[in-house]
Amino acid sequence: MKLLFVPLALLAVGTTCAQTAPAPATGQTIVLQPGHMQVQRNPAANRPDRAPVYPGGETAMGLFFLEHINYPEAARTKGITGKVLVNATVNEDGSITNPVVAESLSPECDAEALRVVPLLTGWQPAMRRGHPLTVLVQLPVPFGAAGVMHVEQVRRQPARGRHQ
Repeated sequence: MKLLFVPLALLAVGTTCAQTAPAPATGQTIVLQPGHMQVQRNPAANRPDRAPVYPGGETAMGLFFLEHINYPEAARTKGITGKVLVNATVNEDGSITNPVVAESLSPECDAEALRVVPLLTGWQPAMRRGHPLTVLVQLPVPFGAAGVMHVEQVRRQPARGRHQ
C-alpha cells in the first residue's frame, strides 16, 4: 500500500506545479520586425519565418501615407498631431483586410486611418516554411507633424593630414 501511495503523491505534486505555471497571454498583437525574425525548430503553427513586407519598405509606406491621407480639418483646427495605430491582417495574397484602431488619436483621424490602410496593396506576405501565411500587423498612421521627416544636413570636414 505504501508503494502505491508514493507514486500517486508525486504525480499529484507534479500536476499541481504544472497547473500553477503562468499561462501565455492570448489575444495580444505580436509586432513583427524584419530584423528580429528567427527560424525555429518547432515554431507555433502561426509564427512566420519571414515578416510581411510592404513594397519599398517603411520609406515607401511613409510616402504612401503622405500622399493619401487627408488630414481632417477638425483635427487640424484643434492642433491634433500624432499617429493612429491600426491592427490589420496581411493575407496570403498580399492584400490587407480587417483594419481596427488599436490606439486612437481622435475620431476624425481614426476614421481617416481606417479609410487609407486598406489601400496599401501589394504586400509580400509573411512566409512559413516557404508557404505564404496570413498574419496580423500593426501600422502607425501619421497625422500632422508626426508625418514630417527631419533630415539633418551634415557638412563634410576636410580630412586631417591631407595637404593640397
